[in-house]
Amino acid sequence: MDYQGMIFRPPSEADSILLQVTVGCSHNKCTFCEMYKAKRFTIKSDEQIFKDIDYAASKYRRIRRLFLCDGDALILPMKRLVPIMERIREKLPWLERVGTYANTKSIASKSVEEMKQLKELGLTIAYFGLETGDDVTLKAINKGADSARMIEMGKKIRSAGIKLSITVLNGVAGRERSMVHAKETGRVLTAIDPEFVGALSLMLTPGAPLNKDHKEGRFELIGAEEMLQELGMMIASTDLSDGLFHANHASNYLPIRAHLPKDRDKTLKMINDALAGKIKLKPEYLRAL
Repeated sequence: MDYQGMIFRPPSEADSILLQVTVGCSHNKCTFCEMYKAKRFTIKSDEQIFKDIDYAASKYRRIRRLFLCDGDALILPMKRLVPIMERIREKLPWLERVGTYANTKSIASKSVEEMKQLKELGLTIAYFGLETGDDVTLKAINKGADSARMIEMGKKIRSAGIKLSITVLNGVAGRERSMVHAKETGRVLTAIDPEFVGALSLMLTPGAPLNKDHKEGRFELIGAEEMLQELGMMIASTDLSDGLFHANHASNYLPIRAHLPKDRDKTLKMINDALAGKIKLKPEYLRAL
């Protein structure tokens, strides 16, 4: 398999075949993220992509999932993406799921009918970085879309029958807007009603612009207890019809896996118990990206 640069994937794709069809991220402007700063966004050649699919077909017959890398594979035009999906279906017919990252720009580039076509070809789940539902914070972190656009694009991909896993980022609003961020994120999640929500806790990395803001006093990073308070408010503000809300990423202080709405009260009690010192939090040195 040909890989250019470091490859990132969602935690739930740990056991998937990683097929790199793009290099980098087409947006690549989020202030909290440095994952793709060293990469210029490019689309790999069909020749290389098909070669990697053929290699995967010969080597990974027991693997049932495939993830399209890098940060924004859905941005590919249909004339490029459809043959890739057809080749995957032809060469790896045993796959049960194909996933990709998605953002508002890449979702907007496809009609609902085109996304339904991709779904029929095997694209069954998309990972969508919301981060926050607070418009002030969305602008501050340079996500490139406001909450209304996030809701519109989230609903659009769901209407195509593609499962949606939304990532939210605790701590990204700083101390001043922490509770606003929590409540507004709950509002947007409720409006989209995804199948999955994954909550991460902000960790500042050297190459991220937000880290520079922190060092120069323009951004105030909240601590572990405030992260939990924020997470509790977010869960209390989120109404899903039947969704899995998990905060079991390595960056989180308290692992959570809750089906909403049925596990809401139990989960909020666990958070309150942790805040009261009845449950130990993950020590800082064990947190990771």
